[in-house]
Amino acid sequence: MQIKENESVKIIPLGGLEQIGMNMTAFMYEDSIIVVDCGLSFPDDDMLGIDLVIPDVTFLKENLDKVKGFVVTHGHEDHIGAFPYVIKEVNKPIYATKLTMGIIETKFREHNLLGNTKRKVVSYGQSITLGKFRIEFIRTNHSIADSAALAIHTPAGVILHTGDFKVDYTPVFGEPIDLQRFGELGRKGVLALLCDSTNIMRPGYTMSEKTVGKTFQTIFDDNADRRIIVATFASNVDRVQQIINASCAHGRKVAVEGRSMVNIINVATELGYISIPEGTLIDTEEIKKYPDDKVTIITTGSQGESMAALSRMAASIHKKVTIKPGDVIIVSATPIPGNEKSVARVINELSMKGAKVIFQDTHVSGHASQEEIKLIYSILKPKYAVPVHGEYRHLVKHAELAESMGIEKDNIFILSSGDVLELSEERAQIAGTVHSGSLMVDGLGVGDVGNIVLRDRQTLAENGIIIVVLTLDGETNQLLAGPDIVTRGFVYVRESEMLIDDATTVVYEAVIKCLDGRVSDWSKIKAEIKDRLGDYIWKKMKRTPMILPIIMEVS
Repeated sequence: MQIKENESVKIIPLGGLEQIGMNMTAFMYEDSIIVVDCGLSFPDDDMLGIDLVIPDVTFLKENLDKVKGFVVTHGHEDHIGAFPYVIKEVNKPIYATKLTMGIIETKFREHNLLGNTKRKVVSYGQSITLGKFRIEFIRTNHSIADSAALAIHTPAGVILHTGDFKVDYTPVFGEPIDLQRFGELGRKGVLALLCDSTNIMRPGYTMSEKTVGKTFQTIFDDNADRRIIVATFASNVDRVQQIINASCAHGRKVAVEGRSMVNIINVATELGYISIPEGTLIDTEEIKKYPDDKVTIITTGSQGESMAALSRMAASIHKKVTIKPGDVIIVSATPIPGNEKSVARVINELSMKGAKVIFQDTHVSGHASQEEIKLIYSILKPKYAVPVHGEYRHLVKHAELAESMGIEKDNIFILSSGDVLELSEERAQIAGTVHSGSLMVDGLGVGDVGNIVLRDRQTLAENGIIIVVLTLDGETNQLLAGPDIVTRGFVYVRESEMLIDDATTVVYEAVIKCLDGRVSDWSKIKAEIKDRLGDYIWKKMKRTPMILPIIMEVS
């Protein structure tokens, strides 16, 4: 869609609403578009075989000449994970803080994209000008270092995008959130606030990351004679630093397991965001050289992901680490909604092997709770409120909080992906929609798996498949061989020979009926096979497997 140009600034979310993940928002003024973040989300349970889900960027491709660049709030997957796929379609400069850019470049290196895209590291307090926009990076706190809020200066007014944030007065790395700059912007006037909604349901304040460090020290003290394994998010650099601090204080060597964890630690160490004393890190294969009480293993898999290192350890299929009775395993993360069963399964498997699993008080959120969000509203005093980063229930709750902070109800907008919100000092309205949605990544294929393919996969998963093979004479249309029936995921053939024999008879009769009626159109013969066999299977088994007739011709 081409948007009519006028004096309003337009906010166009292309992802990140109605869900946690896949964050991407376009801002448009006249002939200039900037894009904030480029994230992915992970597949739902019914997206069988899908690896990742990324935003549909058709709108950006249609307006490619207007897109001036991407600006990034922080380095989590739900904000940068789609870059390797999107940048091939929308190759525009990327602006981010140092650690965030380091993680993006690691991804680009894996995808052989490093030489293709312009990238610029931006410091806190620095502004960049992209078309009609001036974007200022402001220090915030989150569960990854170098997170930033963005003050987007437009001819229509200042729009403040918080990114993911919390107010942490005692961060592990760096300084607290720059509330002074927020206050300066608030005094000058803020047109609109796009604010993180993830923890909007939680009253009070989010605890400081340093409180987890104290918990680690206590756990390490209480289990000084055991091997300790800690699972956490790879991107939580501050958490990893605190695990290393606790390990060093107890004279332990540290092994790192999980590809994403190794990559992030390498980048963070190289850029100076993690400090690891020399000689602390060892290769996983060296663990057996040290007694258990001198080893800590930091690993991925805190969300119960089936192929992550901790899950493979729990299932006894990890090549280098075998769980032993007496091991202490700390799960330093809260399950993301939808992952609760997977996490519980891994904890149960570890416990059955005799390990002691600790998951209470070993994690604090990286997102602001209600009182912190209220603080931001009271400082900025925005005219318009646009809740972002959350499911619909989060956005509704956020709208209620914004209204309680004095924002007029008509000035609060709960958007859906693709909505075009026009803002000016005088008025605000949703002025149409643009093409939006999601694309599924399956292996190397991007967008080639849609709802029809997923529906077929669901049918195969639930009911299996029956393949019917027969051979016809190309000239006389006589049945030369078959029908033969092959099944997968339907019944165990050796114990269902009578059912298969009867099904073969049903197919044979259907084919003969077609041939006797001089039906030569193969599609009609296949349809008759599907109908007759489908009816028979339903009457016998009350199942609806996928039926795939294959007709071969011999001339």
